[in-house]
Amino acid sequence: MQIPILERLFSSSLAQQLGPAFQRNARGVRLVAGGIVDKYHPLLVQIIPMRRCNLACTYCNEYDRTSDPVPLAMMLRRIDRLAELRSACVTISGGEPLLHPELDQILRRIRDHGMIAGLITNGFLLGKERIERLNDAGLEYLQISIDNVNPDKVSQKSLKTLNRKLSHLAEYARFHVNINSVVGSGMANPQDPVVIAKRAKELGFSTSVGVLHDEQGQLSPLSAEESAVFHEVVRIGQGIYTRINNFQENLIAGQPNDWHCRAGARYLYVCENGLVHYCSQQRGKPGTPLETYSQEDIRREFDSVKDCASLCTIGCVHRASALDELRPSRLLQIWSKGKSVSPSRSQVGSDGLRFGS
Repeated sequence: MQIPILERLFSSSLAQQLGPAFQRNARGVRLVAGGIVDKYHPLLVQIIPMRRCNLACTYCNEYDRTSDPVPLAMMLRRIDRLAELRSACVTISGGEPLLHPELDQILRRIRDHGMIAGLITNGFLLGKERIERLNDAGLEYLQISIDNVNPDKVSQKSLKTLNRKLSHLAEYARFHVNINSVVGSGMANPQDPVVIAKRAKELGFSTSVGVLHDEQGQLSPLSAEESAVFHEVVRIGQGIYTRINNFQENLIAGQPNDWHCRAGARYLYVCENGLVHYCSQQRGKPGTPLETYSQEDIRREFDSVKDCASLCTIGCVHRASALDELRPSRLLQIWSKGKSVSPSRSQVGSDGLRFGS
């Protein structure tokens, strides 16, 4: 949804003069404002242009070693359909999306529709020339997940193997970079996420941290040491979006969250077959073709109850769902009842705002 006063501000000559960072942040403001005004459109979509990956992390169930890229014409039709659904932000994921030979054209199509363009990559294929191409394609946000300081049999996505790539990003990228790390039960070196977050901050990147989940996206409780590491990485972190992490407080204590998951409405996961799913760990639900996905589907899934929600660790779904606590109708409902949101349903975020369901 377009808000006229914001559209005039963001397209003004002053906005152009202030550069990419201002324009990127302004578009983020527009995303939030549009989401508050209109609840029946996706805020975040993750779409898969190919399932193949150049790595084989043992914990990952989101890749294969053989599949071909989705043809460009088909990907462009899917992007067009997401625009028709008034999606705000489209993030390309995988597999490894940098393996897709026509990725830049997909990114340009996202930007042509006025949607925010993001990319999740393992980073191994990034170099100066590839980063410049992503700049030219209009990429706005990039995330790399780093699993450890030194590579091991579980994951090659280490600070050691990626440090040079991170330096290239710091020097050449005109888009925002976020480095994600994970804490969880059974990690060989629980302090690694702190080292990773500190290096990311040195390079000027934002950071985020996730709680390790199983193949259904469910909770693996943390030890006292792992919990301390989580809080230290949060303290180091930067970026408003990644600070929406209060849902993780219950999870690291081994407690469920009482919230309303908006997957299928505020968040869509579109697989390489063009089907809409709740998330990467709940593929098959609802499993509706994107080409027929409609406003009726969004309205239904906005209110539907997901039985996996209470112990869900999928941060992108929580964050996409959190905005609806800020809608004026919801705030008016809370005020008119003369009570605040129950602490079991919402906690005060680090910026003083309430997030929950």
